[in-house]
Amino acid sequence: MSKQAFRQQRFREDSLRRIVQMQEIVEEYKAQGLKLTARQLYYQFVSRDLIPNTQRSYKNLTSLLTDARYAGLIDWGAIEDRGREPTQWSDFPNISACVDRAINSFRLPRWRDQNHYCELWVEKQALAGVLEPLAAEFHVTLMVNKGYSSASAMYEAAQRFMANANQAESDYFSDDSPELEPVLFYLGDHDPSGEDMVRDIRDRLAEFGVMRLTVDKLALTKEQVKKYRPPPNPAKQTDSRFEAYAAEHGRTSWEVDALPPNVLQDIIRDAFRQVVDERAMDAVKREETKAKQKLKAALAKIDGEGR
Repeated sequence: MSKQAFRQQRFREDSLRRIVQMQEIVEEYKAQGLKLTARQLYYQFVSRDLIPNTQRSYKNLTSLLTDARYAGLIDWGAIEDRGREPTQWSDFPNISACVDRAINSFRLPRWRDQNHYCELWVEKQALAGVLEPLAAEFHVTLMVNKGYSSASAMYEAAQRFMANANQAESDYFSDDSPELEPVLFYLGDHDPSGEDMVRDIRDRLAEFGVMRLTVDKLALTKEQVKKYRPPPNPAKQTDSRFEAYAAEHGRTSWEVDALPPNVLQDIIRDAFRQVVDERAMDAVKREETKAKQKLKAALAKIDGEGR
């Protein structure tokens, strides 16, 4: 990360105090190896009672954040915009670099010898950066829904669940391997749509043939709202599911990305550990390491003979 100044900015004393608070929060995330979205930064301010939870506060804070970055006071690399990512193509200085990348990315099917096939889904694209390290750690598909998912995405997800759960039809498993129990871990807002999406996902995947699917909403739950006290928002009365939601939960809603990232990561990691046979997965990882070492040794020998 780097701080670079591109504009001359003059800040009021109260704005400078706010920028110092931004810097402290950014450093907290940086220490965890994470980046922030502007909205996550805003929710950190709200949850710490530094600003009120209003649209005006959000606009003022994000505007100040932009000015502070242009002035070289906030790292450019500390804030990410998940909605505007470019498509970039890989290139390598030589063949060896390409081969090294391929070897390092090599993985065996880590869910071999497990009892479950799992995926991790999230409503908000802004949380993808927080969840990707965990998805990589447990070698699971990470799906960003951006609200209610499309028919195409649901059909493709159903095919993925059925193909991976039915081990007997996979090249990775023996013909007598048992069918895995499908589990979908879900993260979404606690609001009229966020609560309904669990039902929607289960019903639509069942329509495409995914049976016995467990959809477990890991966050945001009412218990977590009581425990962590994320900033509240009025539930959208224009949502067609508002009346049913209000009857059960009241007229207040909460956003899942208001939870601190370390809390979310702990919740997800605990959930996976409930279903993962870590000894079996560690055995696959050791097998991976041996295969990589063998391939690197073979390539080194070929490279030496070619000189």
